[in-house]
This record gives sequence, C-alpha cells and structure tokens, in this order.
Amino acid sequence: MVVHSFYVINRSGGLIFSYEHSIPKIELEKTFSYPLDFIFKRAQKGVVVEFGQRDGIKVGHTILSINGIPTRGNNIDFSAPSSINNDDDQQISSPTSHDIIEYLSDSANFPVTIKFGRPRLNGNEKLILASIFHSMYAIACQLSPELNSTGIRELETDQFKLYCFQSITGIKFVALTDIRQVNVDALLKRSYELYSDYALKNPFYSIDQPIWCPLFQETVKQAIDSLEKTGSPYT
Repeated sequence: MVVHSFYVINRSGGLIFSYEHSIPKIELEKTFSYPLDFIFKRAQKGVVVEFGQRDGIKVGHTILSINGIPTRGNNIDFSAPSSINNDDDQQISSPTSHDIIEYLSDSANFPVTIKFGRPRLNGNEKLILASIFHSMYAIACQLSPELNSTGIRELETDQFKLYCFQSITGIKFVALTDIRQVNVDALLKRSYELYSDYALKNPFYSIDQPIWCPLFQETVKQAIDSLEKTGSPYT
C-alpha cells in the first residue's frame, strides 16, 4: 500500500503545495526491427506514442532514449552521448541532431533500441491540473440533486485512487494512492491539522499563497510514512 503524492489547492484553484512521496518510475527498453508498430507524434516533452500498444508500451509513453542516447525534445544528437533534456523541456537542436520521427522512419537505422517511459509532471502541468480539478469539484457540486453537496471525495481507476478533503474555508487536500491504501481520509484531515499548525499560525504566511514551510512538508511526510506502515497518520 502506497501514497503516491499529496497536494494542497487554495480557494481559487491554485496549487499551493505539492509533495511526491512515491511516484513509480515507468521505463521500458526494447530492441525493434523495421518497421515499427507505433505511430508517433511530436509533443512539448518529446515524441510520444499516438497509436499502437505492445509489450507494456502504451499510448502516451514518450521516447526517452535511442540506442542509449537520451533524447532532446523531438530530436536526438548521437554526437553528444551525455546530453539530457533541459529543465524547461525546450527543443534543443545542433548541426548533428536528427528528428526522431524521421530517424525512425529510415530502415537503414534498424535494428534500434528504444527506451520508452512517462516523464514526471513539471510545475506548470501541476498548476493546470490543480485548476482543472478545482473546476471539476465545483461542477460536481452543481450536478448534485441535493443541496450542500461535499463535491468529489473519491475517484477510483484501475491503477490508483484520488481522495479529496475540502476544509470549511475551501482549502482542498488531495492524495493519490494505491487502490489498496486504507484510511486516507484520516491522512487528509491530519494534513489539515498540520496546515493549521505550521502554515496558518506562521506570521509570515499569507493565506492562499504557496506554502514554503519545511516543517509542514516534514510532518506531512511523517504522517504518510506512518499511514503506510501502521494504517494511521498519527505517529
């Protein structure tokens, strides 16, 4: 049982705290012959699989490296084996770089070893998703046949669960967990207590602003560790 990540969203839908506790690393590397069974498309983070699934490689997976050389956006430079993606996910090209889709369309380059994976969300993507979830929560309240609906409290997929607790003041505490994790509601309420103790009681903190408090992050981490080990967020 695992808690993957934890977030705090303010009253206007802005992400004010993010903590990745145990994000699974998804990477698959295989050698392919020509032609490939996938259709690719160019995206901001690199070349992703648009159509075709096999051997654990799924739609949405990104090409991370070719023949052991990390990709750079939609390009790859075989003359620079130590190259990596820059922090801003910007496209980087050089006179010796190749467009990845064009490179994989040439039968002369095969066989080829490709590593697929799913890159982690960057800060901007987390902000966008927090805003979207805030809107979904409001829509769920409007769709309720009864007044004073609590909104979205739990979402379940075949891979994870999302739990949400909204305080009286409108601050949302969200956790993504393994589908077998129990007592997550207690973790979110405990996080609200920690938020009150370490953020709201801080004279230098302004409400709805990002939480830059090491003690808050540390105590949240302790609560998550305790939940995973004992089933209770209280140490």
